[in-house]
Amino acid sequence: MKIISTPNAPTAVGPYSQAVRTGNLLFCSGQIPINPASGKIEATEVEGQAVQVIANIKGLLGGVGLTINNVVKATMFLQDMNDFAKVNAIYEAGFEGHKPARSTIQVAKLPLGSLVEIEVIAEFAD
Repeated sequence: MKIISTPNAPTAVGPYSQAVRTGNLLFCSGQIPINPASGKIEATEVEGQAVQVIANIKGLLGGVGLTINNVVKATMFLQDMNDFAKVNAIYEAGFEGHKPARSTIQVAKLPLGSLVEIEVIAEFAD
């Protein structure tokens, strides 16, 4: 097992790692819409937050030489399922036609008041 840390994604806001590699799998912690440069959530609407979340996922994957095409599973957490269509459109554009397995869950609350969080599992092509 190898702990992954990259400046291309927000630092962990708690006692966890950005990602963990075990074998040829990378388990990424959920990404919320923190701008890694400022360390803050800047977007107030769900669309802007979703764009930042996708950028954070790409940054985290890129930090270990992977791309969105290496993602095999994604889990999307929404504070309000009524935002599904908006976030889904941004997700689809951000995943650039790649369609990993995915679950979407409405939750009561997300860290730091964010409206969306997405976690992914990616595979290294060894």
